[in-house]
Amino acid sequence: MQLEDYFNILAPNDIRLKGSRIGIETILYEYIYRARTPEEIAKIYITLSLEQVYATILYYLHHQEKISNYMEDWLEWGQKMRHEQRRNPSPVVSKLMQLKAESEAI
Repeated sequence: MQLEDYFNILAPNDIRLKGSRIGIETILYEYIYRARTPEEIAKIYITLSLEQVYATILYYLHHQEKISNYMEDWLEWGQKMRHEQRRNPSPVVSKLMQLKAESEAI
């Protein structure tokens, strides 16, 4: 089995583990930014095997520059989306923020 056989590459910015909807960024975020071990990651994402977690990390190590860029783009996109949500909250979030402000004013 080739390393790439573990993944569905849907687009340059959308690589998922075969048989799941989990993107490699999910596993790699835990590994790179939270310093979790592969075993810890497999316990968090119970639908993935330890082999899939190790394959993702190995894929990252084999394509470090490309995947580092992938991760930077993903983090930047997430930050943009959080900023956009703060600027334009849903009606439910707006109501909760209003209720919180009212309760703090008491």
